[in-house]
Amino acid sequence: MLSNTCKYAIRALIYLGRFSDGKGTKIGIKKISSELDIPTPFLGKILQNLVKQKVLVSTKGPNGGFGLGKPKDEISLYDIVSIIDGEDFFKNCLISMEPCSTHHEQGQPCPVHKSFSEVREKLYKFYCETTLATVIDDMEGHEDLIKM
Repeated sequence: MLSNTCKYAIRALIYLGRFSDGKGTKIGIKKISSELDIPTPFLGKILQNLVKQKVLVSTKGPNGGFGLGKPKDEISLYDIVSIIDGEDFFKNCLISMEPCSTHHEQGQPCPVHKSFSEVREKLYKFYCETTLATVIDDMEGHEDLIKM
């Protein structure tokens, strides 16, 4: 399950992908925060983390704000989740708090390992193949999910 922080990051990136024009226009954090109903200080920390990872760009000042750091078809959900929640989301055992490989080395995988391993592989593939562009293109009729 994704953390709320990760969900906020995904929502903010969808918002920026929909409303920044790709020509260098930035959207201010207060506007993003207000539109998405995310506390500004918390959103600021999330967005700065994404700037450090070059997923976003930011500019300070009266006309400053945030914009996508690369085209929306080059930002996968995997990129976002791995930055915010870490890659453990795609590696950890369903029951244990450790990667499944830890249990294999000891010789005894958990009772749901085989079934969950298949699900985890499908999730990994979905997150890698699904880009912001994909999500934004499929938003029609679901705009209320992002509170735009």
